[in-house]
This record gives sequence, C-alpha cells and structure tokens, in this order.
Amino acid sequence: MSEEYGNDLVTVVDDEGNQHEFEILDAIETDDGRYVALLPVYHNPEDLLNDDGELVILTVKEENGEDLLLPIEDDEEFEEIAQIFEERLADLYEIEELEQ
Repeated sequence: MSEEYGNDLVTVVDDEGNQHEFEILDAIETDDGRYVALLPVYHNPEDLLNDDGELVILTVKEENGEDLLLPIEDDEEFEEIAQIFEERLADLYEIEELEQ
C-alpha cells in the first residue's frame, strides 16, 4: 500500500524530552497563524482505553526553516481555534454533539 494513503503522523517532543506520536486530523490557517488538530496515537491498547479522547490543538511556528508545534498561550485565541476545529471536524466525521 502506498504511503500517500496513510495517516499523517507527527512526533512531538515535550519539554522533558519525551516523544509523543500524533495523527494530524486537520490543519487550518487564519490571519493569526497556522494551527493543527492532533489525536494521540497509541501502540498499547490499554493506553487507548485510558485516553479521554480530547484533541490536542497546537500552533505552527517556523524557526530556522523548520515547523515547530507549540501550545497556544492565549486562552481567547485557543477557544476561537478550538471552535473552528470542532465545527470542521464535526462536518468531516459526522460527529453529533451529545446532550448532557
């Protein structure tokens, strides 16, 4: 099978040097910057069962010709970008909001 049909995976190194693998679900560009919505990839089935299912949303910054994935520091900016991803992914994956 050709790799062009596989998942878009990225490895992120945290502040402590630990590597985490994510699948890129979506990416957007706004006037404020570029952003990605990521879903953790687990190789251990038990880790998958313990996952809370929340997306990881990061901003993409270019430094020395390389893209860096960084947390969104501003709460208002994060909420705005999270809302955009929520709407886009709900349409793409036919996600329905659950009533509480």
